[in-house]
Amino acid sequence: MAAKILVSDPLAEEGLELLRREAEVEVKTDLTPPQLVEVIGQYDAIVVRSATKVTAEVIEAGQRLKVIGRAGVGVDNIDVEKATERGIMVVNAPTPTVVAVAEHTMALLLATARHIPRGDTALREGKWLKKQLVGTTVAGKVLGIVGLGRIGTAVAKRARAFDMEIIAYDPYLTREQIEERGATPVSSLEELLKRSDFVTLHVPLMPETQGMIGAKELDMMKPTARLINCDRGAVVDEEALLKALEEGKLAAAGLDCFCEEPATDNPLCRNERVVATPHIAASTMEAQRDVGREIARQVLSALRGERPQHLVNPAVWAKHE
Repeated sequence: MAAKILVSDPLAEEGLELLRREAEVEVKTDLTPPQLVEVIGQYDAIVVRSATKVTAEVIEAGQRLKVIGRAGVGVDNIDVEKATERGIMVVNAPTPTVVAVAEHTMALLLATARHIPRGDTALREGKWLKKQLVGTTVAGKVLGIVGLGRIGTAVAKRARAFDMEIIAYDPYLTREQIEERGATPVSSLEELLKRSDFVTLHVPLMPETQGMIGAKELDMMKPTARLINCDRGAVVDEEALLKALEEGKLAAAGLDCFCEEPATDNPLCRNERVVATPHIAASTMEAQRDVGREIARQVLSALRGERPQHLVNPAVWAKHE
């Protein structure tokens, strides 16, 4: 009997095709949380992106669940602890979106430096704001990268091409590892914030990182500095960021993610010092095609009883051995 897989967020057709070769696949992208709890018991696996929340309640109701697949990197929308307790594998696809997110980070960095959205909007309104929109050159400026994993390293590589000075803070890496990845290590987040002209965040959302950039940290930054976040909205205290921007303590911010999404009512999106995009850093045709294929391979591997390459909770596999 073929395994049943629920795909509850949009997934590229290439990924769906792979899943359908070995399993019965149902795509239901409009389920409410109560509806998900009601139907999840029918499935052996669920594939999500960032919209669906796989809560403890969902996991408890998923009596047949063997694997939860996250089509992307972050798993903060999945209760990994509860899944581990239940012996359910959690897998993700951390590599296909790296380039797309790094490119979008650079796009926001340049857009905040050169007032590109304001210039575009003004010109469409018939206004020629040549004198009012004097930007800043990024060459020679200090880029502080918080978190030098796959994406942070890819950003460092691209920023070097713009002749930026790269510094990085990552408590999980040694000084030698940071240097090997193309950045100069700093001893603390405080030092990075004080030195940087641009700060970009690339850390997973965990209790230790939630709200890690708050009023205190923003006060450490130069008033000419710019903050870029293509990570998770909750790593930044949005209220503190808005206040810093309104008071001129920070030059600008480039934001692709927010604490609550959709963020159409978020006051940050209406602030003229903010360049905002609707969580599209990973949304390129190539990235979504590849992430669909990758998560399909991970989920099918788990359903076959194999150890998936990108297993988030290896403690579950230890129980199998």
